[in-house]
Amino acid sequence: MLLQEKQTGNLVEVLDLESLFNPAEAEIQGRIQDGQEEQDPTPFSKTVLLFPSGEDLPLCWRDADYRKL
Repeated sequence: MLLQEKQTGNLVEVLDLESLFNPAEAEIQGRIQDGQEEQDPTPFSKTVLLFPSGEDLPLCWRDADYRKL
């Protein structure tokens, strides 16, 4: 799955979908999609990522207490 970094607009390949969907995990492992060379895995905070369409990630992926809001 590809997401986009808010500040730079770079596409990020999510390496572990389980951590993306788990609201108890604040970071995911991903690779910036830049050029021909495959980049090294890097941790990304879920708060700096969004869908390529510009939509934020669902709250249930980011906040374990989302039902209390």
